Amino acid sequence: MDLTLVVMAAGVGSRFGGLKQATPIDLDGNFIMGYSVYDAIRAGFTNVVFVIQEEHLDLFQRTIGKRLENNIHVSYAFQKIEDIPKEMELSSRTKAWGTVQAILAAKPYVNGSFVVINADDFYGKNAYFAAADFLLNVEKPFTYANISYEYGITKSLEGSVKRGVLSLEEDKVCSIIECSIGNENGRILATPLFEGKAFEIFDTTPVSMSFFAFQQDIFGLLESYWENYFLQSEEEILAGEVLLPECLKENIKSGKITVYNQPSYSEWIGMTYRSDLPVVEEKMKDLRDRGIYPNCLWENACEK
Repeated sequence: MDLTLVVMAAGVGSRFGGLKQATPIDLDGNFIMGYSVYDAIRAGFTNVVFVIQEEHLDLFQRTIGKRLENNIHVSYAFQKIEDIPKEMELSSRTKAWGTVQAILAAKPYVNGSFVVINADDFYGKNAYFAAADFLLNVEKPFTYANISYEYGITKSLEGSVKRGVLSLEEDKVCSIIECSIGNENGRILATPLFEGKAFEIFDTTPVSMSFFAFQQDIFGLLESYWENYFLQSEEEILAGEVLLPECLKENIKSGKITVYNQPSYSEWIGMTYRSDLPVVEEKMKDLRDRGIYPNCLWENACEK
């Protein structure tokens, strides 16, 4: 079975102050997603699709694309504001429509089962092996996996972060609540982005970091959810986003899908703020110094 890695890389990095997914994090100029692809290749993935803004195509081809072309099949999908199922005045819309649209943009390049990740999160080798093992062995349709992390591993010392807080029943995900999470008077409070009161979580609370393992049948559900979003008023449409966790939560509740929780035992590293960059650089250097990654990640991109 061919496994595809879908990398969501169309974000604008507003809190980071720039295109963080294309920010070098080592002396060879590698991006975080370069390490993600390296780990995916080790786990048996043969294709990668970068979902990007069209204006960044040349940048991606010249940098990460050039490094990967001899190691894995590379495709590029474009996430565009104007690609919607309804005619609307879009002059007030400045950002893409969210993660559901990003995955649907990748659909033409995905043949079979696939994994979805964020471009600016380092998930660790074991996460990709866990996802590949799940996809190669799952038998029931509409059955997927979320590779989760404990919140304490993923928090930033610089401010609040957005995470999907998981509610579990044994090894199955009951709900995913997208939240803004931060500290308040010594407590960790998760405030839902859409509705509901803030609630306390702990460092050990499992959260979703947008790492999902999907079968091909997810696309039909995503398309239905995407089209239904545009049945709202134009004011509501323009103000919101079409988010994957919300789509999954709705389909879990209706019983259409089963999502298994697969805890990751890898180290997670991410960049939310510009001040996170030196920490990321130091952590990646440590991983290379310990031999977890080679000093030269891609042979065609290192000094001889």
